[in-house]
Amino acid sequence: MASQNGVVFEDFFPAMVEKLGADGFMKELCNGFQLLVDGDKGVITFESLKRNSALLGLQDMSDEEAVCMLREGDLDGDGALNEMEFCTLMLRLSPELMNSSRKLLVEAIVNF
Repeated sequence: MASQNGVVFEDFFPAMVEKLGADGFMKELCNGFQLLVDGDKGVITFESLKRNSALLGLQDMSDEEAVCMLREGDLDGDGALNEMEFCTLMLRLSPELMNSSRKLLVEAIVNF
């Protein structure tokens, strides 16, 4: 369990991958994206993140933490997270998954 800026994050992702497999895990990440997305814009915005964060147990997320999350994951500079950016950010938040990402990539390719 790690604490950064007051947010406590426990890395359950490796256990999820083990249980669901790479494909199932990626589907779960996509489901998480759908919980946070702005339905009109098709991306996670600051407003949609703040409005829907309680669905993921992050109801105490500060505005600053939400902005930092968006900034950290925003690869194309549009100020929001598309599905690929969200999934990439979630994987980057899991040190153990980053270490075993080659295995996940191979498994995802084989199952594709």
